[in-house]
Formats: sequence, C-alpha cells, structure tokens
Amino acid sequence: MNNQNVRAYRVGLIGRGIQGSLSPAMHERAGDREGFEYSYELIDLETLEADSRELSDLLRSAERRGFRGLNVTHPCKQAVIPYLDELSKDARQIGAVNTVVFDNGRRVGHNTDCWGFAQAFKRSAADAALDRVVQLGAGGAGAAVAHAILDLGALQLMVSDQDQSRAERLAADLCMHFGPGRALAVTDIAAALENANGLIHATPTGMSSYPGLPLRREWLQPSHWVAEIVYFPLETQLIRVAREIGCATIDGSGMAIYQAVGAFHLFTGVVPNADDMRRDFDELVSSRRAQSADLSAAAQ
Repeated sequence: MNNQNVRAYRVGLIGRGIQGSLSPAMHERAGDREGFEYSYELIDLETLEADSRELSDLLRSAERRGFRGLNVTHPCKQAVIPYLDELSKDARQIGAVNTVVFDNGRRVGHNTDCWGFAQAFKRSAADAALDRVVQLGAGGAGAAVAHAILDLGALQLMVSDQDQSRAERLAADLCMHFGPGRALAVTDIAAALENANGLIHATPTGMSSYPGLPLRREWLQPSHWVAEIVYFPLETQLIRVAREIGCATIDGSGMAIYQAVGAFHLFTGVVPNADDMRRDFDELVSSRRAQSADLSAAAQ
C-alpha cells in the first residue's frame, strides 16, 4: 500500500471518568479494517483535573492538534453546545451532542446516541410492551434515549431526575415534539413503576467511576423490562439485580456499539460493519474480565 494514499484520522472522547471506555479500541479496530491510520485519544476531565467550563479550551486544543472530531460523554453532552457552530437536526431536537465533527473550521454537533439506543432496543427487545415506561435521568443521554423510546412507540414516558426542573424541561420538550401527554416528569419513582412496563436507566450511576444502584431494589417487579445505557462495567449493579429478580434486561452494549457505528461514519464517511464492531466489543469485554480476574488472583 502506498502510504501517501492512506487516509489518516485523529479523534477522541471527552468526558469525566472515562478510563474504562472501550471506544478507543473499537474505533481503532474499525479503522484498521478500512486501511486507515486511525488514532483515538481519551480526554478525561478527571485525570486532567478540569471541568466542563474548560470545554472551549479543550475543543480549541483538539482542533490545533489536527483532530477530525470528538465523541462527547458525561457530563459534557449539553455543556458543549454553546461552543459549537452548528447542530444536526437530531442534535438540535434532542438538545444534546455526543459527536462533534471539525469541518473546515466549523464545529458541527451530532447525536448518534438516539439512533444507537433505538437500534439496540429493536434488536434486543422488539416485542417489549411500551404502554408506560419510566426513565431515570434527564441529562444529555437521557434526552437522546427518551426521543428514541417515544419514536419506537412508547405511549407515555415518565421521567425522573435528581434535578426536578431538568426532568420537567425534558418532559415539556418531549410533549412539544411528540404530542401532549406523551411525557411526564415524576418524583415518586416507586408509584410510577407500579403500573409501568419497563425502566430505562440513563444516569452515570453504575459506571466504574460512579458505582451503585440508582433505585431501591424492591421497586422492580419480574414483569418489568430494564434497559441500561452504562456499559463499563457491562453488568452494572442495576442489571445484576434486575436479572436476579427475573426482569428481562437490555445491557448497555448495544447502544455503545451502534452509537460508535454512527460516530465512525460521521468522522470518516465510511459505515463500519456493525457485526464486526459487536465482535470487537465482546472480545474486549472478555479480555478485560480476564485481566480483572488475573489481578484479583494475584492480590490473594
């Protein structure tokens, strides 16, 4: 191969507590299959001892260093918007960005989380009842999956967030887009779940950096389906508890894979093979589990 003809891409992920992300390996493997020089860098606010108020400087630095774009995760999906020049239709409707493309001096924000969640849900739970759904989390990821589940036909989405005003804003936006009564902000999660078909979890709780259970175990019923967006670790405490109770579960792997498919396409113009990315994901998860087991054994 003539190296002068190799297409080169430098991209990254910006967020907090992202050292466990599988995105670098997934993107780089997809790039290798396409014959690209493809590098993916983590820009972790935690390790940089920075916060979202420094997004402007971090974006400018990435542009100077020749990045093609950035994926964006918690807590930056909404905070990044003021620093962008343009939003795609989906990102504008959702009010959150998970992919920024640097295009001839312009910063264009996109959202592949919505499509990614929808693809994962259709493949894992196509027959799930969607009369009433409870969602925890009304931030950037929450807005994306809320749009996705209503697009998939949920009749009513009940949204809860630690910041009640944020839940109310999201519910109002959803009703404007999908119609009156399709979304409702709630504070009593237990009562909402009593008559719900399923639960979507869209907060950072359960991530390696934010361990824990986002609700009381006794609020879940075996008749519920439970969808998680966190994927590192793949089996969050919520997914483990839901399985013990007997709930049908959808872990965060599908959304992680399909949003990556969409982001790779935006960065390169090439649609990667989703089945290949699924195999990469499964292999990376298995490798990480083996490394964890080896470390545990060495510590004993």
